[in-house]
Amino acid sequence: MQHKFGRSQSLKRLEDRRFLTGEGRYLDDIAPAGALHAMFLRAPAAHAEIRGLHLDDARGMPGVELVLGAADLAAHGLAGEQPYDTFDGAARPPRPLLARDRVRHVGEPMALVVARTAAEARDAVEAIGFDLAELPVHVALAPGGPEIHPEAPGNIAFSWQTGDAAATDAAFARAAHVVRQRVVHNRVIVNSVEPRAACAEWIDDRLHFQVNGQGVWDQKAELAAAFGIAPERVRVTTPDVGGGFGMKSTGYPEFAPLALAAKLTGRPVRWISERTEAMLSDNGGRDLVTEAALAFDADLRIIGYRVDLDCAMGAYNAPFGAYIQSELFAKVLTGAYDIPAAHLAVRGIYTNTTPTDAYRGAGRPEAITTLERAIDRAARVLGVDPWDLRGRSYVTAFPYRTATGELYDVGDFPRVAARARAEADEPGFAARRAASEAGGLLRGLGTCFYIESILGSPTEAAEVEFCDDGTVNLYVGTQSNGQGHETVYAAFLSERTGIPVEQIRVVQGDSDRIPSGGGTGGSRSVTTQTNATLATVDVMVAAFRPFVAGELGVETVEWSDLGFRAPGSNLVLTLAEAADRARRAGREDLLKHRSEATLPGRSYPNGAHLCEVEIDPETGLIRLDRYSVTDDFGNLIHPMLVEGQVHGGIAQGMGQALMEGAVWDETGQLLSATFMDYAMPRAADMPFVKFTTEPVPSTANLLGMKGCGEAGTVASIAAVSNAVLDALAALGIEEVEMPFRPSKIWAQIAAAQAAQAGQPARA
Repeated sequence: MQHKFGRSQSLKRLEDRRFLTGEGRYLDDIAPAGALHAMFLRAPAAHAEIRGLHLDDARGMPGVELVLGAADLAAHGLAGEQPYDTFDGAARPPRPLLARDRVRHVGEPMALVVARTAAEARDAVEAIGFDLAELPVHVALAPGGPEIHPEAPGNIAFSWQTGDAAATDAAFARAAHVVRQRVVHNRVIVNSVEPRAACAEWIDDRLHFQVNGQGVWDQKAELAAAFGIAPERVRVTTPDVGGGFGMKSTGYPEFAPLALAAKLTGRPVRWISERTEAMLSDNGGRDLVTEAALAFDADLRIIGYRVDLDCAMGAYNAPFGAYIQSELFAKVLTGAYDIPAAHLAVRGIYTNTTPTDAYRGAGRPEAITTLERAIDRAARVLGVDPWDLRGRSYVTAFPYRTATGELYDVGDFPRVAARARAEADEPGFAARRAASEAGGLLRGLGTCFYIESILGSPTEAAEVEFCDDGTVNLYVGTQSNGQGHETVYAAFLSERTGIPVEQIRVVQGDSDRIPSGGGTGGSRSVTTQTNATLATVDVMVAAFRPFVAGELGVETVEWSDLGFRAPGSNLVLTLAEAADRARRAGREDLLKHRSEATLPGRSYPNGAHLCEVEIDPETGLIRLDRYSVTDDFGNLIHPMLVEGQVHGGIAQGMGQALMEGAVWDETGQLLSATFMDYAMPRAADMPFVKFTTEPVPSTANLLGMKGCGEAGTVASIAAVSNAVLDALAALGIEEVEMPFRPSKIWAQIAAAQAAQAGQPARA
């Protein structure tokens, strides 16, 4: 079935007017009048026994309404722990809502203070006395070391593997060439513009919990379970959200204590994280080491691939932490290549650091970075062009079942790669490199061909409601964190129904008004939600047909997005006009329509990134000079929004490759806990990004779409890394670990130049 995408494709973002004029309503803007302020006492040590926690002085401080420790939670029936998921046989240590007998990372919440003002809450937190007996700390990404949990001997959280180990061993045994690659994937801190925040209020013995998250239904279920009450007694809402990127997709230990504080005080309680507090307590991203090996036959086709992976869990299991570098990594383990034998072995390691969980891409950037770094290295080792080496192993016959069980439905990887190379003016690179060298600079070209798997629930629902004032509510189960959902959803409904886009109001983030939803994550939102909207339009049109036929005095009517038409007549009754007639006729049943749709399979976005960098050997400074992308996102509903998503993803991938990285000392203290110490990309760091698409429509949904939200990050880490390493290869430098900060690059260059000259390296 073909679906057109027309006049609304270039529609400017509807939500931007209120954001740019200060009318956005974020969580800190909407707290109820008179809400109390909450603040948490957070552990100053990475690993210690709690021998005493003295709360009485804080309780007597001016303005303080309530102080809670772990014992107080238990006394009020809130003895629960933060829920999470993991594998059978994996370690399952409890994660207390407030630390009980021990703290296991700096920033772990120990107590909650509620006061009339934020300043009074802060003063009271500082008045809390505690006695901590510090314990040995484990921060190395390796098994062994001081025990963090008795449930996890050797600090091993889980061991997991997939693929065919025997077939992979056999492939390596007969290989003509084997190339190995080690990649250190640095820990990153998400740093959304709006930090985590929440506000709790009990109204008529019913909890209203406001949170700036990525979906309301998981939070609703967790809070109901924590208090042992029926889900109907919990309402969760989400206002505008200033960025999520996976970090805000789950619950956190702070949430249930905030709700208890509101219940005990009888007043709303609000909390918004401070920036350093966020850096110490938000789920982190990445933090793994991969040891990869590629086996090639005599024709340089890849015949085997092996990855051994250690990933940091942090001090506790985050809600989905165990799955990121295992099952999600495995979904794109073999990338866009026909690799007949592959094996992935993963160990999760507990460390005395903040837990890790989803961050933009969630396992897929790590997998693609490992593979594409290995392929570029293999091209250098084997003395062949990187694109030629890739081309020998592309998947070309679809549908294709990968070695780890994923089913790629469609694709044309050679066509996409050829378009990308042409758009990037790859033939002109030699001249650009010569010009850079003439100016005393090193120039490198990095390549990456990625594929990613769309994640999350394949099911979503949509509801359309005609309001008395002539407007239309579109209820959706996803949650915008800044992606432009209001624009694309309203535009899509307008395209399919003829309802003017300015009359459509997108309603999201309210568990009372929307009975179910999958939230936002895994690049699923637009694909699943528009599919559900399409199903709802079909239900709505079918419901209106007999009514409209009666209104027009005919037996049947035809439908198009212009409205209903009697056969052979030019008279058209728009859907809005039909709804108005239904209202006047008392047909309330025609004013609200809901349907649910399930995608039959995943979609697999793919594409090629080419990046060129210049490096100043005198300073180690890296400048991104050119960046070109050709993506296959299938059919695009709104190209402008898609391009914006790609730009944002590239910025985050570039940030990880060049500058971002959480750093702990040997005692577990985070040394990069402010923006003075943690580098983030700025506008000046980004080059112009040339964006094109070469679509191969997906067969896994009626609209032929493929998700785009995380693709930029999935590919850009490898593209930037490969560009840097290509430039450094001229000096014989084979490997540098991310992030490629100037000081690190300068030291490597100085050492290489000294070695070439037979002199000691400069200090």
